[in-house]
Amino acid sequence: MGKLESKVALITGGNSGIGLATAKLFANEGAKVVITGRRQEALDEAVGQIDGEVTAILADASDLDAGKLAVKKAVETYGNIDILFLNAGIAPFSPMSDITEEHFDELFDINVKGPFFTIKEAIPHLNEGAVIIGNTSVVNQKGFPGTGVYSATKAALRSLSRVLANELAEKKIRAVSVAPGPIDTPIYGKLGLPEEQVQQMGAGFSEIVPLSRFGSADELAKTVLFLASDEASYINGVELAVDGGLSQV
Repeated sequence: MGKLESKVALITGGNSGIGLATAKLFANEGAKVVITGRRQEALDEAVGQIDGEVTAILADASDLDAGKLAVKKAVETYGNIDILFLNAGIAPFSPMSDITEEHFDELFDINVKGPFFTIKEAIPHLNEGAVIIGNTSVVNQKGFPGTGVYSATKAALRSLSRVLANELAEKKIRAVSVAPGPIDTPIYGKLGLPEEQVQQMGAGFSEIVPLSRFGSADELAKTVLFLASDEASYINGVELAVDGGLSQV
């Protein structure tokens, strides 16, 4: 029997990177998995890679109505939710001198507003003992240049998990966060930076990570699995860094 046998998991942004790696692992551990994404082609491809019960829902993380529909369809398909992994997010970087209102609004709409209202919609449909997992980042603990808005969005999500750990305690619902460091995922190609600069950034991260390498999406997914499983039943309100020691030393 798998660690998540018969559990229902909703993963936002489950069509690539960390979300897809987590969806595969959850399904292998017996969960009924619902993934969302904003590109149908990517969702269809992801479904073909997941071995188990899976449903894909087209939903842009910044569209509140789409988030509501995703929760509704997940419940209609499999029943109440046991695991809610708020993984969808974007990470375009910009120095403070170049930040625009559009840049600010886009990041907060996708990284903060979307997760907030998805959680609100999901709460009535969460089973007792469910877990809400936010995908934050070590950037909310470090002061990397160019991450002012991005860091603020991740700090907001991290703070929310603390509040939820108290607000939802009566239903024995846990709220935790996983904070990736440099992880080898497609998000680095979506930073809005020239390829040469992305390569330089990657080399720089590898130099300052104590383990001297990027992590993998599979390593991050294994951490999410642990937090979602009964093995973490007494872990609540925390943010667990998966960063090779970057934020710790």
